[in-house]
Amino acid sequence: MWKLIKALLYLAVVAGIAFVGYAYVGPVFFAADFAAPSQVIRQPVALDLE
Repeated sequence: MWKLIKALLYLAVVAGIAFVGYAYVGPVFFAADFAAPSQVIRQPVALDLE
């Protein structure tokens, strides 16, 4: 049982390192754009002041 827990912990650490590495290197090598699309939205707001 200890071997299974040790293997899962090892895989979780490797997956975390791979995820962080992809976040840093992904836009350079894979031409992925991680930026969220930005758009200005203007909407009038009616305030009920009494």
